[in-house]
Amino acid sequence: MVLTYRFQHPRQASPGSVPLLVMLHGIGSHEGDLIQLAPYLDPRFAVVSLRAPLSLPMGGFAWFEMTWTEEGPVGNIPQARASLQLLSTFLEQVLQEGIPDVPFDPAQVYLMGFSQGAIMSLALALTQPEKLAGIVAMSGRLPAEIVAEAAPPEHLQNLSILAVHGRQDTVLPIDCGREIRDYFSRLPLRFTYREYDMGHEVSPQSLLDIQAWLQNALNERLESAR
Repeated sequence: MVLTYRFQHPRQASPGSVPLLVMLHGIGSHEGDLIQLAPYLDPRFAVVSLRAPLSLPMGGFAWFEMTWTEEGPVGNIPQARASLQLLSTFLEQVLQEGIPDVPFDPAQVYLMGFSQGAIMSLALALTQPEKLAGIVAMSGRLPAEIVAEAAPPEHLQNLSILAVHGRQDTVLPIDCGREIRDYFSRLPLRFTYREYDMGHEVSPQSLLDIQAWLQNALNERLESAR
């Protein structure tokens, strides 16, 4: 598998295939970042925390390079598309092969992305929704290029999405979160949006809400499969 990752086995045994939570970090971070949240999340999940493919000169990794302009952040779209293909291929491989002795349930794949990782999560959900049960998008944004390539709305009906954002975010301001809210609220899928008095971060309250949302989403999916 091309992408480097860290893996945590499910902390609670489940019969049959295992639900999978894939974590995507933000720009300048690494695979050891978000996985620190894994002990606080539903113990039935196996967790894979991915390292983005691009190494940055100042350290850390990125899914695509960014340029900050007076009009706002501008991403390298060809790099983003290449990273999205790597992510898609990784999911296909890991579902086919498993990770030693852990078979994953292809109907129970969730993404949890922060900042640039949230952008990637939203991009995969919109363009290849059949690969996912749901996503958690933390402190992200929705570039126009993603919207332009979105699958038809009826293809998104099985998705569940939680978007969270801080009102004091100075990296991706709250307007970015509200644009995500306004766009997804119109689509035929299960969408939840939350704002918090926090910056560009994961606060204790947002983590509690993420924990509850993932648990409920997993319970609903498992119940409907019976």
